[in-house]
Amino acid sequence: MTDAGTNASDKAGSAYRVLARKYRPSDFTGLIGQEPMVRTLTNAFGAGRIAQAWMLTGVRGVGKTTTARILARALNYKTDTIDAPTVDLTVEGEHCRAILEGRHVDVVEMDAASHTGIDDIRDIIDQVRYAPVSARYKVFIIDEVHMLSNQAFNGLLKTLEEPPPHVKFIFATTEIRKVPITILSRCQRFDLRRIDAAMIKADLARIGGLEGVEAEDEALAMIARASEGSMRDAQSIFDQAIAHSSGQVTAETVRDMLGLADRSRIIGLFENLMKGDVAAALAEFRAQYDVGADPATVLNDLAEFNHLVTRLRFVPEAAEDASLSEDERARGLEFSKTLSVRVLSRAWQMLLKGIQEVQSSGRPVAAGEMVLIRIAHAANLPTLDEAMKRLDDMPAGNGQGQPSGHGAPAPSGNGAGGGAGGGAGGGGAMGSAVATQHVSVSGGGGGQTMRLVQSAPESAPAPMQQQAVHEEAEADAVPLRSLEDIAKLADANRDMAFKVRFKSYVRLVSIEPGRLEVNLAADAPKTLMGDLTNRLKEWTGRRWIVMLSSEAGGPTLSEVEEGRRESAMADAKADPAVAAILDKFPGSKIIDIRIPDATDPDAIDDASGPVEAVDLDDDDDDDF
Repeated sequence: MTDAGTNASDKAGSAYRVLARKYRPSDFTGLIGQEPMVRTLTNAFGAGRIAQAWMLTGVRGVGKTTTARILARALNYKTDTIDAPTVDLTVEGEHCRAILEGRHVDVVEMDAASHTGIDDIRDIIDQVRYAPVSARYKVFIIDEVHMLSNQAFNGLLKTLEEPPPHVKFIFATTEIRKVPITILSRCQRFDLRRIDAAMIKADLARIGGLEGVEAEDEALAMIARASEGSMRDAQSIFDQAIAHSSGQVTAETVRDMLGLADRSRIIGLFENLMKGDVAAALAEFRAQYDVGADPATVLNDLAEFNHLVTRLRFVPEAAEDASLSEDERARGLEFSKTLSVRVLSRAWQMLLKGIQEVQSSGRPVAAGEMVLIRIAHAANLPTLDEAMKRLDDMPAGNGQGQPSGHGAPAPSGNGAGGGAGGGAGGGGAMGSAVATQHVSVSGGGGGQTMRLVQSAPESAPAPMQQQAVHEEAEADAVPLRSLEDIAKLADANRDMAFKVRFKSYVRLVSIEPGRLEVNLAADAPKTLMGDLTNRLKEWTGRRWIVMLSSEAGGPTLSEVEEGRRESAMADAKADPAVAAILDKFPGSKIIDIRIPDATDPDAIDDASGPVEAVDLDDDDDDDF
């Protein structure tokens, strides 16, 4: 029966049938989007190479059951002039109508979802032994075959491998991975593809013409997209839209019915996000939600349009897709020429993650707004390549060249001690970085008090104004040549916490302008490498590459200072003046030596001022 005849009989007063049943294809020419399968079957039937079993797989609504019935009709095709299997079914044969309506005695249809056990398969095996009543083949169509139990599959194996010549099997499933490989290996497999949205739209327009229904192109495109490649879903939605709109299907009707967002408004929302206009994006999102759009649907539509723009960037001819609206086609091409692939890819990843957040959130609107805020904020951020290029283009330092005359040498603390002040007497020098030793002694008997202080060289800048200039120059000095230089930068920028971590854990491997290679102590904080990179960039005004090396590297600054302290302690003990003091006061001992930092004015002032006595012995019983 043709579509026109069906339509006429319906109008004559027969029972109403839904569009998915009324316009179900009756031959291979009516199958939409399955040309590879049709071509294979046509060649097989023409060569007489007809299989004993077929496995049809695909998503819902692509035509698996319909194909199975058409295939059963082709196997049993018989007219006054043709009595052989054929795929040319333009003329209705003797058995065709009964097969298509599911009431032919030799074509057995079974739903495996409700007949899963071995007993149901035994019934089929019993029927296989008998020849067909009137048709050429006895055909068994088992839908949702993956629902059969393991015992049922095992019971079917032998019969499926060596069926009688008058028996054919046709299986259909949406879950091909759940079908045992032993069953699949005995069947010819056909994967029915999702139907293209443009094909679905064209067929809906045809059905609308036959039904006498006016439908806007945009409305049909929306239905085609919502069906996700399923013709049955598309026809069911179209059927609902006709009833919902009282004869004229409009885009607004479909949008309200399905809770979809306006495509043109989605494009406007996308534009606001790419411009980084958070306020406009949130206002548009709320407006769409207020008219019934689901937050997750809005994000899905945004992701779909983002994908379209990305695809158009590489395949501009994709704009000719009939399922696209004119607005999508024009604006999509415009965005594809102005937005980089990195920006589009970043938005795509954020949308995919955001959709999951919205779907699982108890407050989907708030979750959706937070996703949009993240995307809009990221739109203003440069990509990694852009940021690195900007950094490379920036001038190194402050453009004023190297500072001069402000680098005070670090105290060495080495060399034999010199004279002792305060009446102790003696002479000599502690080293190039030490000018004087100050020793103060008091007490008597066994309990003595003594403090040894080594002062910084007289050339150290004492005035605070000169010190501030010194710190500023140190902050801009490039290149850095040692760990000490970096520690001075931390001092100049008043970042004492970082300085302590840096001195305690960082070992130098190599350093050159813009590149630092270090090793870390075993207990170093995990964030130290990132902190070091950020501090160097901030303090020097240029990008630094900081790498963690497998080489051991040198000692940390703390280890260097500890070594200097131990050396100074040994030198102090060997100093004649200090030795004389220790001999003069039995039981006294040196417990500390202060080596002030030449860049620390407070320490320098303290070293040059009065010396505070420190008790160096626990014995308090004896006095002078």
